[in-house]
Amino acid sequence: MLGVICRHDGKFLITQRALDKHWAPGWWEVSGGGVMAGESSADAVRREVLEETGLDVSGAEGGYLFSYKRESEGDNYFVDIYRFFLDFDENDVTPQLAEMQGFRLADKSEIEQLAAQGIFLHYDSIKQVFDLTNA
Repeated sequence: MLGVICRHDGKFLITQRALDKHWAPGWWEVSGGGVMAGESSADAVRREVLEETGLDVSGAEGGYLFSYKRESEGDNYFVDIYRFFLDFDENDVTPQLAEMQGFRLADKSEIEQLAAQGIFLHYDSIKQVFDLTNA
């Protein structure tokens, strides 16, 4: 599951993967991870966002948006996508440095530019989450 955090000014919190990651090092992404045994998808996304960014989205506006099926050789699964609206300052973010080398606030066009460069993870599968016209 993936948790997209958006401020009310239309800026999204995105993180840059650590350079020592085996897969997609240095690419940009949104928070997310796997669900642990006995954990709901909603609980997992809140836990992952908190662990990765230090932001507590448990009381934030928003929630589940959609799921997509991820298919790759021998590894098929569904990904639940959540979007949370939260007013926060960059000083409120405490990045999990073992997982990322940094973060930034970006608007939809900046994220589209990273995707056009081929360095935004899962963009084609989740791009509708960055469209705020129907939020």
